[in-house]
Amino acid sequence: MKWNALPLASKNLVENLSEVLEVSPVIAQLLAQRGVNSFDEAKTFFRPDWVQLHDPFLMQDMTVAVNRIITAMEKNENVMVYGDYDVDGTTSVALVYSYLKNKIENLKPYIPDRYKEGYGISISGINSAKQEGISLIIALDCGIKANEQIAYANDLGIDFVICDHHLPSKILPEAVAVLDPKRSDCTYPFKELCGCGIGFKLIQALQKRLELPEEDLFSYLDLVATAIAADIVPIIGENRILAFLGIEQLNQNPRIGFEFFLKTIKKPLSVNDLVFVIAPRINAAGRMDHGLNAVQLLAATDAAKALPIARSIEFYNSERRATDERITQEALQQIILNEQKESFSTVVFHPSWHKGVIGIVASRLIETYYRPTVVLTESEGLLSGSVRSVRGFDVYKALESCEEFMIQFGGHKYAAGLTLKPEQLDGFREAIEVYVRENILPEQRIPSLTYDMVLGFQEINHKLLRILSQMGPFGPKNMRPVFVTHNCKDLGGTRLVGKSQEHIKLEITDSSGIKIQGIAFGMGVHLITIKNQIPFSVLYTLEENQYNGIISLQLKVKDLKFDK
Repeated sequence: MKWNALPLASKNLVENLSEVLEVSPVIAQLLAQRGVNSFDEAKTFFRPDWVQLHDPFLMQDMTVAVNRIITAMEKNENVMVYGDYDVDGTTSVALVYSYLKNKIENLKPYIPDRYKEGYGISISGINSAKQEGISLIIALDCGIKANEQIAYANDLGIDFVICDHHLPSKILPEAVAVLDPKRSDCTYPFKELCGCGIGFKLIQALQKRLELPEEDLFSYLDLVATAIAADIVPIIGENRILAFLGIEQLNQNPRIGFEFFLKTIKKPLSVNDLVFVIAPRINAAGRMDHGLNAVQLLAATDAAKALPIARSIEFYNSERRATDERITQEALQQIILNEQKESFSTVVFHPSWHKGVIGIVASRLIETYYRPTVVLTESEGLLSGSVRSVRGFDVYKALESCEEFMIQFGGHKYAAGLTLKPEQLDGFREAIEVYVRENILPEQRIPSLTYDMVLGFQEINHKLLRILSQMGPFGPKNMRPVFVTHNCKDLGGTRLVGKSQEHIKLEITDSSGIKIQGIAFGMGVHLITIKNQIPFSVLYTLEENQYNGIISLQLKVKDLKFDK
């Protein structure tokens, strides 16, 4: 594992920030690395607030979208709220549906069937809307590339308002309104909203136009925070404000659908809880059964009705875990049998693999073979796949280079989906291998960890940790601060812990002589070397450890290296 240091800010800037903010040089350095360079910027950073959100009407087409929805209200039209089956999509639909259900009498939530319809806006979804007399579809977290589908809907007399955050093509769909900050002609100040974030801006604009109280929107922020965490968008700017306020909402008054999954978590909640506890369960509905179950749970206002849905989703999540573990093992075996161990990319396929978990499997394969990875299965006579990438490598561009071997594809720099014909598989596998081999940098083929700065144990205290915790919510572009300390040695108390004795409980010091404890999960193999007093460097985050009512500081070790 390679360790990369973030660039340090200038000494003058750090000294100035330290003095103006009355914080330690360590905190000043961390703030400067995150682009916080003044007192006012620090105030905004440490106190995310509703008033810092941008005016939703700054978004291109927002006025048109609001006018069309208000017309639907006034004319009592039949309206469909349509979204993708992942966390971002289902939270988006739950949000807009919950907001509009008391304003539009004939309102229908719709999530496409992952297996029969696939990703995005489907023709069968539009046909379903036509049969039910729908005249307006509000599409969330999808639709930006659905030019043909929107044209078909137009022919049927169905209007579309698209709320998407994916990269658009050169020609936009001919919808009534297209809300997407990534449009080249959109001057909205923040470009990194997730689909649910754009859905929230839509209801914020509607609330403003209808002259209703802003505070009535606070109850929707838990959905937005969950989508931000699950969709791995940068937690900076407006996303950070929405995530902060949404986590506050989750801690104080979560919706019924979330309460079932939060009972085992000690408050206060963090982004990690959203990513590893809530998101997998919401996702499990769309992966193993149908995403509409997640919408029904998240929009529920009656605990008695929500409980059986929550229980079924919990069951699907357990089934999902077992399925992705089995398929991961089969895929790893396939890589060996196909002599792909030395390839620059991974492309694996089996017709019986569960479509709902192949994205998870792709991520797991990267843990073993660190390279861009495609996992494919068969669906409706076609091959359907999920793509995951490694740090710094744009897998979307890689897919663009293979366009002739696919029916369709879409996604982001690090994650994408694709569909191809069975006869295109060999050509696709060869084309993506060639592109990756020719374009991936040597350093992108090595797993790496990034740290903020080198720290001595004498600089660690409860005040430091308290201020660090206020720098959250943490996520992409505002990661939890990571430190490195050199010349560490065992003080005698380092030992193995865990049921299988696979973890290490550290009791160490550095050159300062200060003692500190740490936990190193899965690093039990290093115990003998540590006990032999071989000096080592440790890369870690800081956390509080509570044991027998005593609160102490400890290192949460991400990696360690022995000095040569």
